[in-house]
Amino acid sequence: MTRILLLNKPHGVICQFTPESGHRSLKDFVPVPRVYPAGRLDTDSEGLVLLTDDGKLQAAIADPRHKLDKAYWVQVEGEATAAALAALRRGVTLNDGPTLPAGARAIAEPAGLWPRDPPIRVRQAIPVSWIEVVLREGRNRQVRRMTAAVGLPTLRLVRHRIGDWTLGTLRPGEWREVDARRFVPP
Repeated sequence: MTRILLLNKPHGVICQFTPESGHRSLKDFVPVPRVYPAGRLDTDSEGLVLLTDDGKLQAAIADPRHKLDKAYWVQVEGEATAAALAALRRGVTLNDGPTLPAGARAIAEPAGLWPRDPPIRVRQAIPVSWIEVVLREGRNRQVRRMTAAVGLPTLRLVRHRIGDWTLGTLRPGEWREVDARRFVPP
C-alpha cells in the first residue's frame, strides 16, 4: 500500500535522508523505511514536506505540470507595500528568467507559529512584515529570490501547504501519515 507522510521540517534540516555537512537530516525525524521527499525544501526553510514510498506518486507531487500550489508564510525585512505585492502577483524576473505570477498578500504573523531555532535576527530600526506567497513552480530558493527582487529580503520562510495537504497542528520535527487515495493528479 502506498504511503504518504507529512513532516514539519525544522529549520537547519536538509531535505534528504543522508546526513551532510554537519546538518541534521530527515532520518533524524522520520523512522519509516523507504520513503522519500516529493520535492525539496531548503535547509534554511521550515515547514511541510511530503514523503512517499511510491516513485510515480513522488514524481507527480513534485511535477509542476500537476499544478499543486505550494503556499508559504514569509517574514520579510521591510514593509510589504501594495506595489511589492503587485509585482509578485505579476511575476518577477530572476537571473534564470521570469517567474510565473504568484499569489501574494500581506498577512498577520500566523497564529500558533512556533519560535524559530535559532531565532531570527532583529534590527530595531527596520520593520518586518509577513506575507503569504503561493507558487505553482519550484525553482531553487525561488520565494527568497522573488521577495529580494521586490526589495523585501526574506528573514523566515515556512511552507504551510502543498495542494490540499497542510501542516495542521504538526510541530517542528513531527510527522503524520495521510490517506494516499486522496491524491489524484489533475
